[in-house]
Amino acid sequence: MVYLDYSATTPVNGEVLDSFVKCNNEYIGNPNSLHKLGIKSKEIIDASTKQIKELLGLDNVDIIYTSGSSEANNLAIKGICSKYANRGKHIITTPLEHSSIYGPINYLIDQGFEVSFVKLDKNGRVDIENLKELIRDDTILVSINAVNSEIGILQSIEEIGEILSLYPKIYFHADLTQAIGKVKIDTSNIDLFSFTAHKFYGLKGIGCLVKKDKIVIEPLIHGGRSTTIYRSGTPTPALIVSLARSLRLALNDLDKKYEQVLEYNNYLKEALKKYNKVRINSNETCIPHILNISILGVKPETMLHALEEDEIYISTQSACSANTTASKAVMSVTNDDDRAKSSIRVSLSSLTTKEELDKFLSTFDKCYQRLTNLK
Repeated sequence: MVYLDYSATTPVNGEVLDSFVKCNNEYIGNPNSLHKLGIKSKEIIDASTKQIKELLGLDNVDIIYTSGSSEANNLAIKGICSKYANRGKHIITTPLEHSSIYGPINYLIDQGFEVSFVKLDKNGRVDIENLKELIRDDTILVSINAVNSEIGILQSIEEIGEILSLYPKIYFHADLTQAIGKVKIDTSNIDLFSFTAHKFYGLKGIGCLVKKDKIVIEPLIHGGRSTTIYRSGTPTPALIVSLARSLRLALNDLDKKYEQVLEYNNYLKEALKKYNKVRINSNETCIPHILNISILGVKPETMLHALEEDEIYISTQSACSANTTASKAVMSVTNDDDRAKSSIRVSLSSLTTKEELDKFLSTFDKCYQRLTNLK
């Protein structure tokens, strides 16, 4: 098997799974209980929260544990807009967001909010001047993902944060789901950010919304005690412990892992350039973990299943996107309908091997020759 769909989800690290099992066995008490078993569970959660803050260099923030990034994104967007609607109902975002951003934004549009989409430059990055032009007196939220999940475009989050820091009534939310564990991001000017463990070899079902502690948001889930007032429900010590463990392991030797993935990305791109119907959609602003290409005239699902026959696993659009005929992200960057309708995503990891890439390229060649020669 050759797994090249790491941006959709990653395999669970064995050490992380061991931590989860051990914590489940040793910390059986409800963290909200007042007896010593509950106190013991709460202490392990507090220790994990402290470790997460230290690993990410965070101060004066609340860590809100969620079921993943989709919930965290919903909590950030709905939470801010519900709480501060009296200040205004204008939101700014980009055409390159995840469906868990557009979902709550579309919900808020039905509630009377207005959304503006910032223009992109030729590489898919936010046009900073246009962002400034879009800011209004009634703007309360800007939500921009750090790394696009389909193409891999890395936004200038630090620069955007510096600009928005000049507007104290505007809150800046960044979706860091595809960034944490892959690239370093300065979060000092971000008001809220989201991430999830299963993107960096952790377990599914646990994620975070990190927010500055002076910001108040409206919860999505009400009723009952938890680790914060912003999300009710019984906390799960084992999942929280596993999140901290997976984050620590992911950040270890981050620069070295990045260089290895970059080497593999360049190797693939050079090999794929020889095909006259292949177009490389990922550009120099993209992180190397994601390589998006189009095979003109070949439906993405057709290539996906052809590779799957040889146990090679890639993706078409983001795993959470609805099935559509064209990639909005590729269309936004390339302005080419044919490329948007024929794009596939290969996503790499430091776990990827040269042998796996060679098998992918060999199988890709056979599939390409067969599918592009169909009459």
